Amino acid sequence: MPKNLAQKLIETHLAEGKMRLGEEIGLKIDQTLTQDATGTLVMLELEAMDLPHVKTEVSAQYVDHNLLQTDFKNPDDHLFLLSACQRFGLWYSKAGNGVSHPVHMERFGVPGKTLLGSDSHTCAGGSMAMLAIGAGGLEVAMAMAGKPFHIKMPKIWGVKLVGKMPDWVRAKDVILEMLRRHTVKGGVGKIIEYYGPGLADLSAMDRHVIANMGAELGATSTVFPSDEITRAFLAQQGREKDWIELKADPDATYDEYDEIDLSKLEPLIALPSSPDNVVPVREVVGRPIYQAYIGSSANPGLRDFAVAADIVAGKQIHPNVSFDINPTSRQILENMVSMGILGKLIHAGGRIHQAGCNGCIGMGQAPATGRISLRTVPRNFPGRSGTKEDQVYLCSPEVAAASALKGVITDPRTLDMPYPRFKEPTNVILNTEMLAAPPKDGRDIPLVKGPNIQSLPGMKPLEETLEGPVLIKTGDNISTDTILPAGARVLPYRSNIPGISKFVFYQLDETYPERALQHQETGSFIVGGENYGQGSSREHAALAPRYLGMRAVLAKSFARIHAQNLINFGILPLYFIDAKDYEKINQQDVLIIPDVRKAIQQSKEIKVFNKTKNETYILHHNLSEREIKVILAGSLINTVKLK
Repeated sequence: MPKNLAQKLIETHLAEGKMRLGEEIGLKIDQTLTQDATGTLVMLELEAMDLPHVKTEVSAQYVDHNLLQTDFKNPDDHLFLLSACQRFGLWYSKAGNGVSHPVHMERFGVPGKTLLGSDSHTCAGGSMAMLAIGAGGLEVAMAMAGKPFHIKMPKIWGVKLVGKMPDWVRAKDVILEMLRRHTVKGGVGKIIEYYGPGLADLSAMDRHVIANMGAELGATSTVFPSDEITRAFLAQQGREKDWIELKADPDATYDEYDEIDLSKLEPLIALPSSPDNVVPVREVVGRPIYQAYIGSSANPGLRDFAVAADIVAGKQIHPNVSFDINPTSRQILENMVSMGILGKLIHAGGRIHQAGCNGCIGMGQAPATGRISLRTVPRNFPGRSGTKEDQVYLCSPEVAAASALKGVITDPRTLDMPYPRFKEPTNVILNTEMLAAPPKDGRDIPLVKGPNIQSLPGMKPLEETLEGPVLIKTGDNISTDTILPAGARVLPYRSNIPGISKFVFYQLDETYPERALQHQETGSFIVGGENYGQGSSREHAALAPRYLGMRAVLAKSFARIHAQNLINFGILPLYFIDAKDYEKINQQDVLIIPDVRKAIQQSKEIKVFNKTKNETYILHHNLSEREIKVILAGSLINTVKLK
């Protein structure tokens, strides 16, 4: 029977279960990726499991998120991560070496392999025919220990690309078109597989842009075939021996279909404050901007900087605009220097920042209050930039550079110049020196823990009955950035759960942590709308509320990674059967779930009693038998300890 590429990748890594839609399967994981905002917890979890050495083919730890060293916390964590890599057997990418996703693609990505990462944008690895999936850190730690990664068998969504992109349209416009059509919930429970003749118009890094932002669609993963374009990329990186051809069978079918005619696309832009709030650039031209920001995991390629440089070459950025240049890797920065790209950007007024995530995660480069910031980053959730009342728009480097010149949002097709075409060089400067290989045996290497690094808090098993108040009620599409903000103020506490818990729901209600602590021992609830927990994979957004006493979340629906993070830390995710019941519950209502341990084992339907209003609601869970054991034990770590 003909198979699509996603089916082939799953089949060759299937360790448990059967490939039936919605059924839980276990996948063998070849490679893992962690970054410093989430990796510190992963290393503490490996310590808690007393793992002698990782069992994956390749595991790499990147320092790319928390680069600002305003006090001791971040540099202490960098030293801790280095010692943990030496202890457990991971590659270590030093601060300033670059963003994890493009660096991993350059140095470690191999077609046909599985990649699990504690970052939601790990799916970028699908650009080179990897089955690359973002997950919570605890699941990545389990994969490092040689355990299968569990997921419900997703639908495979085939997206056929035809035609050729017009001038001034690039990969960012392709993924923005997908978001315009399907919203941030459109990919939930699906792997997106791109195929068709239009692939010939997409470079390896163009594919990276699209695969990376599959996370914004809520997709489990995105896959592209491994073809001659993939081979050329690996040859450029000195790794052509890692190339194999991988593609769907000629008569392969998909669970769902879509088609994009690339020739009909135009420059697009996502307005605040969601990646799916997409309109043509021509509809918003003339709006004054404060900032134009180029470079991120969502536009990491050398061409993204080269095209922007050619647009501004010999000119000056508008005096009202901050033109922020964010190199995505040390290697790309070196090539920008040698090819004269950096000089053009600097001369035009560009502000050059170190290679890393930086402003994308709210680590510097925050825009002015209420002023428009055009960014080539993947997300524009409220406050993610580091400015509470931000106005972040998502766009291509072409739109950002054109607008930086004019001082207002500009359709680049109106510039008085030909479209700057960039031909990817066959040979580039390679920089591998900032990747430190692990020793063969590091079991005697001590972990270096600064004063901010604390061991994971204990998590008790699920109680017989859950009772407590609803401490907060949210709307739809609440992101993990809203549950627990990122940025320079918060993320330095990532290895200190009591410290970071003080910022839970900070953007919605600053009183939440204090109120939650009053119910830390007895427990509390959260009520959410659709797609609760979208966005970043950071498990702190589950672990910190759990530390504060949260025991269950009642929502209309959940984002995949966050739902799994809740389960992994013993928090019960429950789904409203009748959406009207969501409207009936108010903040501070006291809810009771009687005999909850027995209830989740005997039925998918769970009765929730509202003591305040004397009402009963029927919700449901979709826990597998394995997940029920995790909830009963109080956390995934507890199940490991029980064995």
